[in-house]
Amino acid sequence: MSQTASYETILYAKDSQDKFATITINRPDKLNAMNKTTIREIDAAVAAAVADPDVNALVITGAGRAFSSGYDLQGGDFDVDIDFWREDMSENAEALLNIWKAPIPVIASINGYALAGALELMMCCDLAISADNAKFGEPEVRHNSGPPALMMPWLLATRDVRWLMYTGDLVDAEEALRMHLINKIVPAAELKDATDKLARKLARMPVPALKYTKASINNQQVVAGLLPSFQYNIEAIAALHVTKQGREWMANLAKMGLKEYLDFRDSPFKGLDI
Repeated sequence: MSQTASYETILYAKDSQDKFATITINRPDKLNAMNKTTIREIDAAVAAAVADPDVNALVITGAGRAFSSGYDLQGGDFDVDIDFWREDMSENAEALLNIWKAPIPVIASINGYALAGALELMMCCDLAISADNAKFGEPEVRHNSGPPALMMPWLLATRDVRWLMYTGDLVDAEEALRMHLINKIVPAAELKDATDKLARKLARMPVPALKYTKASINNQQVVAGLLPSFQYNIEAIAALHVTKQGREWMANLAKMGLKEYLDFRDSPFKGLDI
């Protein structure tokens, strides 16, 4: 890989042999939790890849032992009104939709946890290869939150969507494969090689074939109502955050450390997995 751009929270590199690039979320000390800078840098890197005639395919992955644990819960002021949440979630959803809209194929390479907003990011990619030790889930429901971009119902059976989004349970790679969250599982040590092989394959395909095929597949989802469903979800989850319980959970986040907050959130559910 050759480095072609400088960012604060991600790495962006173009392959030296084939026409594909890789975005690596690069906050390994925080399990690649995504703050606003990360979201904006991913969006900028996706735009750079799309505009580059020497990039025919794109990979998104994470540094270290996680793809991403989701949106960063630390350091924000969460005593805010519905207009803040509407604007915040709209920006996040638009960045994820730009991955979905990109006229080149995008591969998610899942090297560990893919949780909450990162699971939405993964699902907005065209294809997903997972390490055998990866974990997937929407645990934010347990602290009275929800996804900024409602992609899951467009990929999974409704029963599986309800399970993940009602319980906050994490599932392993085998269960994610059964649910069609991912396409392939490989041993963790082989993930990069497998991802690069798929990226090389896609990079060598006739560019118009993939561009117009993706446009047709996306159009099927648009005709079925994907974009209005995303907008409805933004309004619904923004309202959720300013309910009485939503404000209470945000107040807890402001006064607790992250580990304490997550223990407080998850402790009622210990021993209830089936």
